[in-house]
Amino acid sequence: MLYSADALCQKLLCQCGLCQCAHGRLALRAAGRSVPVRQPPQVAGSYTGSARTSTAVNTALIQLAAAGLYCAAGDFHIDPWRPVPRAVITHAHSDHARAGSALYFAHLDSLPLLRWRLGADANLQGVAYGERFRLGRAWVSLHPAGHVLGSAQVRVEADDEVWVASGDYKRDADPTCAGFEVLPCDTFITEATFALPVYRWRPTADVAREVLDWWRGCAERGEVAVLGCYALGKAQRLLAELGALGAGRVLLHGAMLPAVEIYRDAGVQLPPTAAVSEQAKGMDLAGELVLAPPSALGTPWMRRFKRASTGFASGWMQVRGNRRRRGFDRGFVLSDHTDWPGLIDTVIGTGARRVLATHGSTDVLVRYLAERGIEAQALKTELGGEN
Repeated sequence: MLYSADALCQKLLCQCGLCQCAHGRLALRAAGRSVPVRQPPQVAGSYTGSARTSTAVNTALIQLAAAGLYCAAGDFHIDPWRPVPRAVITHAHSDHARAGSALYFAHLDSLPLLRWRLGADANLQGVAYGERFRLGRAWVSLHPAGHVLGSAQVRVEADDEVWVASGDYKRDADPTCAGFEVLPCDTFITEATFALPVYRWRPTADVAREVLDWWRGCAERGEVAVLGCYALGKAQRLLAELGALGAGRVLLHGAMLPAVEIYRDAGVQLPPTAAVSEQAKGMDLAGELVLAPPSALGTPWMRRFKRASTGFASGWMQVRGNRRRRGFDRGFVLSDHTDWPGLIDTVIGTGARRVLATHGSTDVLVRYLAERGIEAQALKTELGGEN
């Protein structure tokens, strides 16, 4: 529901009319009233350090350069798309972690995934969540993003400013990775993959039950249930959620195997799995659930299944036409990115004076925030959407 500026003030402001919380600041801005100078709010479960506020924003703290997001104060890039001397990596998806850089900083849980992605020779430096380290004049720390195993937001403090680059993130609970942490900051660089009001996620457990019911229905009809999902993050989350519901063995396309084993080695509880390629040739796999990359569906690989029903688990399945256009029998709405309400709540929770939006429906988000008194603009990067 959208509110007028007056209604927003009535709904969000404290009785004193000088609310110091992020919601109150948004309401004051929306009403055209001055915002009291304050330290950004301490949000429950969020970063407990300071986020100093200065009169002017140092636009050079993190800027868009030819190789990616660049911090001159620390002389490093965040998720660069070209080789650089020093890279701080938010997570191990291929659009954020690319080979060729001289040195990579990433969360400890990301290191095995990055070795798989970048090769055994990659020069990796592991960092714990909340651990501060110095690069040049900048203090840098990594904080949970809730996207995939080891995913992190990058907090940068320098020149009396605090900036946070979110990387990809979600606000929903996920048994396979640490939950998102709200970080007070002056400028927040956020993804905008699903930055449209139509994208609102249901509880993951409900989606997992839908998948389980579909699987059982396929078994009753003598079909193989082949579910398309991304090999890093989505597959492991689905396995964990299905395992919590008592699901038995799940078969995997070969592309799924490395990341699943890395998650197991990290202590993530997953149900039993086996490779499709390990099953006897010509064996009837009716009644089995198979997880495969979306790119494998509709290829000759599918010929080994005599009768199959196909599904796809993705946030894009929120729009029914996407399922029809892609030719899937079933669509399951499940994303490792935040939905629209989570995106707006996160922006408000940071208390940021300025928001920079990357990869996704950036124009919609920028316009929405600007209409509510938050300085916002889009950044065109080479980062992707849902992985």
